[in-house]
This record gives sequence, C-alpha cells and structure tokens, in this order.
Amino acid sequence: MIEVNQLTKRYARHEAVRGISFSVKRGEIVGFLGPNGAGKTTTLRMLTGYLPPTSGTATIADFDIFRQSIEARRKIGYMPENVPLYEDMRVREYLKFRAQLKGLSNSDSRRRVGDVIDTCGLEGVRRKMIKTLSKGYRQRVGLADALVHDPELLILDEPTNGLDPNQIRQIRELIRQLAVTHTVLVSTHILSEVEMICNRVIIIDGGVIKAADTPANLINEMRAAGRIQLEIQADPEVVAGAINRLEKVKKVTPEPMEDGWTRFTVWVDSGIDSREPIAHLAAQYGWPLRSLFRHVATLEDVFVELTRKD
Repeated sequence: MIEVNQLTKRYARHEAVRGISFSVKRGEIVGFLGPNGAGKTTTLRMLTGYLPPTSGTATIADFDIFRQSIEARRKIGYMPENVPLYEDMRVREYLKFRAQLKGLSNSDSRRRVGDVIDTCGLEGVRRKMIKTLSKGYRQRVGLADALVHDPELLILDEPTNGLDPNQIRQIRELIRQLAVTHTVLVSTHILSEVEMICNRVIIIDGGVIKAADTPANLINEMRAAGRIQLEIQADPEVVAGAINRLEKVKKVTPEPMEDGWTRFTVWVDSGIDSREPIAHLAAQYGWPLRSLFRHVATLEDVFVELTRKD
C-alpha cells in the first residue's frame, strides 16, 4: 500500500527527513513513532501531498505521490494532528460539503455521509453546530471527514490528541474496527495504544528510521528487558557488593526507602533472569526480602532506548 524509498526533506541547511525507506502492506495497522521534531509529521505531510520532498520517491497503492498526485490522494484519508473544521457548519452539512469537495456525486455523498456518521458514532450530534462539540466529538468529525470518500489508506496524525481516557479508548476501538477494511498508518505519543492495536511499528528519530518491526520483536531485542528490582532490609553497600559479584550482573543501584528498607535496581545482560541467585543470596545472608521481580519491557522502553540522547 505504501512504498517509500530514500525520501528526504530539507529546509535550507536543516534536513527534517534524511533518506528514509519503509513499506506498509495492505491491511496492516502500523504505528509511526518518534519524539517531537523527529520528522514524523513532515513525512506524513509528504505522503499526503501537503509538502513536496527534496528527493526520493513514494507510492500509494502503486500511484506515485508526485507524478500521480491526484490519483494517490484519492486513496488516502488524512486526519491531521489539529483537525481543521468549519465551526459554523453543522456536522452533517460539513461532511456533505467535504464529500462533494472530494468528488462524490450528490447521491454518493448522501450515502457516504450516512455511513460515516454511523461508523464514527455521530448520530446524536449530526445536526449540531461543530463549534458546540466537545474535543472528542470534533476528533470523530475529523475521522469521519477522512473516511467520507471511502479511501483504502487512513493516515492518522495524533488521533487521540487532547482526549480523556474514555475518549481515547473509544477512538482506539474505532481504529480497530476500521482496520478490518482499511490500511492504517497512525502517529501517536501514546505507546500503550500502539502496543494494543498495531501489527508493526516504525520508529523515527533525527529524520532517520531507527527501527521497524513488530512491537513484540522490538521489545525482545531491547537491553531494557534485563532489569530486576528488589526490596531488602540490610546494609545497602553490602547487598550491592554481593549482587554485583553475581554472573551477568552489569550494575546495581540502591535507593533508600522508609524503615531501613532499600530498593535495588539490578541491570543484567539481555535475556538473563537473575532472580533465583539473588533470592539465594538473601537466604544465605539472612536479609529480609519483601519483593523481587523482573521488569517486563514495554514499547516505551524500546522508544526511550532508541531515541534517548545520552
């Protein structure tokens, strides 16, 4: 569905996007992640025809986004981070106007507007002025706008921006439903959402692709998986020294707590589980031990690992 090859965007001396290449297959939900200023939005704007690239190529459904721009854009439903809406129009009126702008006939626009109002849960507000809607409903209107011409590809830039937890859950479920019949490329800062809904993740930083794989594979490869935490009531220096002598232990960091307890964070080689030898040490020396667990890595760990500047 999307093929990107050596795509570059340069502003004077600054390269916002530096020769990136990636692909998105039909039917996939792909998370496009990166810190602020990483080049995410610039990339999405190039893919959707809002910005011309400095060099490189990209195709949407086999249409070149530069030489066959109109055909490519007909395949895309784009929801930008800050959804631009005509606030003095009613929801249904606005969606019909947008449908006709996208080339639908009167009969097709009526049918599609009814479909997207139902799909996006806008039935109860279809006659309301957009300026009276909550942030959550405005996001739904923006999503309905992206869907109204029935595109094959949805590109969503921060679709849950500014929503409360209940609204985020509703949008997440809606994206899941849409993925049954659409390919979805979604950019978001809510990494837990990406883990739950995305088949694959692309991480960009400094205008270059740092990783592209399934969330599970990325998590399994990260150093962050090798972290153990425990709480012991004993001399922190003695405990840290004894644990440091264990095989495969890289570093031990004590953190004093209340009532003489200390929380230790133990970094070990990736894939190593040192909980059993640590428990044996505590039993051998008679240290009171009230917690011992291995950190389960998340996509957030992967993101920090790949994009941190230290």
